[in-house]
Amino acid sequence: MKTFKDEFDLHNWDVTLKSILSKTEQDVLSALRSSKRTLEDFKALISPAAKPYLEQMAQESRALTKKRFGNTIQLYSPMYLSNECQNICTYCGFSMTNKIPRRTLTDAEILKEVEYIKSKGFNHILLVTGEANKTVGVDYIKNAIKLIKDQFANISIEVQPLDQEEYEELITEGLYAVLVYQETYHRDEYKKHHPKGKKSNFDYRLETPDRLGRAGIHKIGLGALFGLEDWRADSFFTALHLKYLQKTYWKTKYSISFPRLRPHTGGLDPKVEMTDADLVQLICAFRLLDEDLELSVSTRESEIFRKHIVNLGATTISAESKTNPGGYVVEPETLEQFSISDDRPTEQVVAMVKGEGLEVVWKDWEAFSY
Repeated sequence: MKTFKDEFDLHNWDVTLKSILSKTEQDVLSALRSSKRTLEDFKALISPAAKPYLEQMAQESRALTKKRFGNTIQLYSPMYLSNECQNICTYCGFSMTNKIPRRTLTDAEILKEVEYIKSKGFNHILLVTGEANKTVGVDYIKNAIKLIKDQFANISIEVQPLDQEEYEELITEGLYAVLVYQETYHRDEYKKHHPKGKKSNFDYRLETPDRLGRAGIHKIGLGALFGLEDWRADSFFTALHLKYLQKTYWKTKYSISFPRLRPHTGGLDPKVEMTDADLVQLICAFRLLDEDLELSVSTRESEIFRKHIVNLGATTISAESKTNPGGYVVEPETLEQFSISDDRPTEQVVAMVKGEGLEVVWKDWEAFSY
């Protein structure tokens, strides 16, 4: 059965990066003039040659976003169910090697957390766990969805990659979307950062969106963790993955997230620095590649950065995020997966969005009309 791996194996990392870095001003101008941009145009738009055209890119990105999504920003809340994990990941506070107290929420604790999240207005929730099949496997996730599905318009998950049949089981229970980040598409660097656990299987993770597409999921979220490898090459492979999925599973909707390495227990310094200007360039490039694409910016980013990006291309942001199980009310002091940057309460984030002339949407776009 054909999967993205077949497409991925046709591309060499070093050749791809060299191609991006060799893009010229003329390539950028050609990409900006194009009415239907290709992946080669995307390479030009994320290249160093595009830096002088960032203002032009930002203006078009803003216009395309307003055209497709109106003056709106969607808010969602992540809820961490467990920090149990069987993987070793060099960049994650939940890594198995970190000697931390492990915590998995009970049904009663899940409902306490949900009560707080609902009190803030959220109608779209993202359930997050570490990757521990025995502790927080399919049965646990299914139970969590059953517990809360009557209280939210949309339930998404960010958990360990699963088999197609397991995704089908969760979709039947009410699962709407799955976020699965490759972290880095550089195969050798991936191995360095994932030396042990099921996550060390690069190909199984790479083919997860294929299993989701075949299972009939409503939406798939993609992304790379910027800082592990060159952000431009990782972004190209994310775009390549996106275009393959859109063509193969055309009934499914897609989103892209842009996480940058943040401080955590057992911290890892970024191998490659990604500046704020780089991230703005990338977000605008994705918008110019696909005006229908949902682009998400989390509380990893600063208050100032998020204030500006909501009018330049982002469609979705999180608010008042806690990255530890029970972090809202049950056990606020447990270890976080990583440190957030924008720690404002939901009310202040809502005020910021409205201050930028935008309306807050509390559920997924598919459930909202304007």
